[in-house]
Amino acid sequence: MKIDAAQRLVARSVKAGHGALSEYDSKRLLAAYGVPVTRERLVHSAKDARAAADRLGYPVVLKGCAHDLLHKTEAGLVMVGLGSGKEVADGFRTLKARAGADFSGGFLVQEMVKGDRELMIGMTRDEQFGPSVMFGLGGIFTEVLEDVVFRLAPLKLSDAREMMTEIRAAKILGSVRGMARVDRALLAHAIVAVGRAAAENPDIAEIDINPLIVAGSRPIAVDGLVILKPAGSN
Repeated sequence: MKIDAAQRLVARSVKAGHGALSEYDSKRLLAAYGVPVTRERLVHSAKDARAAADRLGYPVVLKGCAHDLLHKTEAGLVMVGLGSGKEVADGFRTLKARAGADFSGGFLVQEMVKGDRELMIGMTRDEQFGPSVMFGLGGIFTEVLEDVVFRLAPLKLSDAREMMTEIRAAKILGSVRGMARVDRALLAHAIVAVGRAAAENPDIAEIDINPLIVAGSRPIAVDGLVILKPAGSN
């Protein structure tokens, strides 16, 4: 997806009264701006889910996906570590049953990214100051340690690099316990990209990329959510 297409997606979703983009569309938008995201396919049948997993390679993650499905795990609509076509097809049928007859979304078949470090990038829009980009530790540590820093958007690469040094756990980005040094250039571009997406799309109220898993040295967004402002709001 190109940036202009991403902007049209936001406009259409706001007009339709959607409060958020689906995970699939959220990550398409983020990828358009330069955030590295997981390889994944949106499917609507067990047959297509199995074919998608065959193309992506095992193991895979299977998730419910809809613009009004903001808490997939709590709803029991996430399965991880599916290691065969049969497991994917069976998993699809299980999740579809859990989602219920009224579920109008699809299902994401996603590559399973492994890494020992989880980061996060986010954005909140303040009525007075505008969009503010957040960076810090992700996963379960987001709320436990609250190790995050903020900058007003838009950002420069130098701002992003400074943010990396300002979290208390900055050493986690280096070569620790045999892990490769995080690709800081790629990470800086991802942070700047979130700021740019916010600055160029005033109808986006929030962005949440959590976790951003470091696979080897490469940060990859395995989950992403774009919250939209209500239609007609300033």
